[in-house]
Amino acid sequence: MKLEGFGFHTTDWSAVPATDHPGATGVARWRTIAAGDVRVRMVEYSPGYLADHWCERGHVLLVLEGELVTELANGEVHVLKPGQSYQVADGAAPHRSRTATGAALFIVD
Repeated sequence: MKLEGFGFHTTDWSAVPATDHPGATGVARWRTIAAGDVRVRMVEYSPGYLADHWCERGHVLLVLEGELVTELANGEVHVLKPGQSYQVADGAAPHRSRTATGAALFIVD
């Protein structure tokens, strides 16, 4: 990931408009700023959220609240709690997320 198009920038996330992205179940609410090919997002998953696809995009993801279950296409399952993160490169490990209780995340991709 090469960060281009961002000067020094502070973000009041409460002022960034939210967009809803339905999953197979539940909804993901994204607040996104973007420059070039890079997105910086605050994401909230509703309780019962399950992604509707296997994602192959690289991410740096930090769990802020709740519990996130990330499943890899190879069958591995990782449970992340607040203060835990994962990092994955583009195309390295198809993955999808779910949460029983809801989760708040900070993601750079």
